[in-house]
Amino acid sequence: MMPMTDMVKHLLIINIIFFVGSFLVPEATEILALHYFESDKFRLWQPITHMFMHGGLMHIFFNMFALVSFGSALEHFWGGKKFLFFYFSCGIGAALVHSAVNYFGYHQGLDFLVSEGFNKSEIVSLLAQEKFDTRWQEMMNPSDFSQMMQSYIGKAVGASGAVYGLLVAFAFMFPNAELALMFIPIPIKAKYFVPGLLLIDLYFGLNGGSLFGGGTGVAHFAHLGGALFGFIMMWYWKKNQFNNNRWDR
Repeated sequence: MMPMTDMVKHLLIINIIFFVGSFLVPEATEILALHYFESDKFRLWQPITHMFMHGGLMHIFFNMFALVSFGSALEHFWGGKKFLFFYFSCGIGAALVHSAVNYFGYHQGLDFLVSEGFNKSEIVSLLAQEKFDTRWQEMMNPSDFSQMMQSYIGKAVGASGAVYGLLVAFAFMFPNAELALMFIPIPIKAKYFVPGLLLIDLYFGLNGGSLFGGGTGVAHFAHLGGALFGFIMMWYWKKNQFNNNRWDR
């Protein structure tokens, strides 16, 4: 692992400060996490601030480990400003894709309930209170009901979307670098490792599962959104030979 670079170090410190602060001031999570954009709890700053909030010690550990491991290599070659622009673009892109998927999941359930005779304003009013009519659960497919509720009431936290963008960029720049997960000791080249990781996220995102079990609490499409925005930027920069024009540090 190469020495930690300046911007990565600053991001690491800010994430740790937010993590500790969220335990000292629990109300901060409600204000800074990403809520569904049609909810009364949504605020314009949340697509950015959610990147500095984490749900637990293991969550922040893995994200910060990846930030230091891959981010330092990228910042070393790009410079601080370009790296920071890329990082935040991927994080915001993750929020956009996550919100778009939630919009579809929420409105699919909402439209079904309205078609069954429920009043739209009453549905929205109950959801705003984080409540639901038990008849919804009886009438709807369990996965559709869960998706509707989670889309509206759930909140997203974590730097994972931005980190997935870094993974894609790393695979672009160092395709033959060998990587390994802690529970897969066999090194795999980045050009295979990263697409494989994305396929796993896509599978569990579509099927409502999790690699570690449980099936809830992981924003798979936020991961994929960060990766997508990272891919688009890397493709554009490579096409326009942007890497030959490094930004000032």
